[in-house]
Amino acid sequence: MKKISLAVLCFCSFVFNAASQETMPPKSSGQTSFYAELGGPGILFSANIDRRFGPTHLGLGGRAGLGFISGNFEDYDPINYNYRQRSIITVPVQLNYIFGKESSVHTFEVGLGATFLGRKVGILDFPYDEPTQIFGTASFMYRRQPKNGGFSWRGGITPLIARGYIQPFAGFSVGYNF
Repeated sequence: MKKISLAVLCFCSFVFNAASQETMPPKSSGQTSFYAELGGPGILFSANIDRRFGPTHLGLGGRAGLGFISGNFEDYDPINYNYRQRSIITVPVQLNYIFGKESSVHTFEVGLGATFLGRKVGILDFPYDEPTQIFGTASFMYRRQPKNGGFSWRGGITPLIARGYIQPFAGFSVGYNF
């Protein structure tokens, strides 16, 4: 009786294990990218993660990053007659869509989002412009990203938008898809 029970248990275990492997969706790689970017929505430098919401490396997705800007920002030192150097944290966030052929490494990205700054700065240098802490961003970028993961890079135009003005800007990044 013990041998029959053990045989039935082993058989059931084998059947359920085989059935569970058939119903699991195949793992798709290339949907997530990690990259370092000069310029772009991070303004000076940022490290970003980008993820597709669908099952492929194309389509709707989003990105979030952390960066910094360093420069002379509205902090004049009257004793030494100079501006104090400051570094400010930036947080770029975007929704984007990647166009391209499923089998090709050549893609095109279009995105819209915002960049939040750790303090108000006047990056768009108009005489009557007040400093801001949030910039609208857009991206129109060529991407070379392998479908199944690996080294990727991208470059393009990334205008900044604040107080009704559009500042032409560009960005370039290198990273890894997985």
